[in-house]
Amino acid sequence: MSSAAVKIAVVGVGLISPRHVQTVVDSPDAQIVAIVDPAPAGATLAEKHGVSHHPSVAALVDSADRPDAAIICRPNHTHAPLARELSSAGVRVLIEKPFSTDVPGGERLIEHLGKTGVRALVGHHRRFNPCIVATKDVIDSGRLGHVVAVNGIWALQKPPPPEYFDGPGEWRRESAGGVVLINMIHEIDLLHHLLGPITRVHAEKTASRRGFPAKEGAALTLRFRSGAVGTFILSDNMPSPHNFESGTGENPLVPRTGQDFYRIFGTQASLSAPDMSVWSYADAAEAWGSDMVRGTAEVEPATPFDLQLRALLQGRRRS
Repeated sequence: MSSAAVKIAVVGVGLISPRHVQTVVDSPDAQIVAIVDPAPAGATLAEKHGVSHHPSVAALVDSADRPDAAIICRPNHTHAPLARELSSAGVRVLIEKPFSTDVPGGERLIEHLGKTGVRALVGHHRRFNPCIVATKDVIDSGRLGHVVAVNGIWALQKPPPPEYFDGPGEWRRESAGGVVLINMIHEIDLLHHLLGPITRVHAEKTASRRGFPAKEGAALTLRFRSGAVGTFILSDNMPSPHNFESGTGENPLVPRTGQDFYRIFGTQASLSAPDMSVWSYADAAEAWGSDMVRGTAEVEPATPFDLQLRALLQGRRRS
């Protein structure tokens, strides 16, 4: 570990927290100094890694463990208030998505960060995934021509109650939880990242089978500023291999299937991800009577969480 290692606290002990902690532990440029969570699981995780445990952010920033940066992994509705509290103390933040559950709260947080001068990152680590990096490279290179349409799917079966929706996870039953703010928000970010701003959305929600306030799924039609259009199916309550986690194998909790979750259609070629197949016509006729050829896009191996942490550390050193 470097003598100039950035001191980091992880705020919240949820499904993603151990992964963030291990990423920091494995980094030669960062040091985990504290876990913050009032639940017993917080003390357990802190003891496992031999670091301090604090029940609240207030206790953390008033202690000798005051960090340079913090990673916020609490329930969705707490993200913006915790980010304001930490940034008020001069602590840089990586906020797990969504950074706010409503527009006014998000606008207040952005205004607050502007006043404090503290930088913040939102945990959309999938932008760093090698498959997504390669997809953006193909689009930006013009290999597909002008992008006309995109088809996306995020569908899988989450564990039934009580495993996922009770106890510390009970917030997932409510409107601030659900497949839109927990999962689809990743897809919206990636679609913006790959194809530019979305200007219009129409949604038809799926029928609820759990009976919770949280939404279970929907069918979407999209319009992008570029003129491209799209469709998207999302659900966290149906068996399916078509989702980012299963397709890429990035999440160790979800077995890899390698099945596609994006199909992007251009005027010269079409691309599917994550297999990175690029389909185009073999001759100048470019019509249905012509043979099609399958090319591939090169994918450079990398670990998204490592790259996301590096962005946090670099931002801290610049601030």
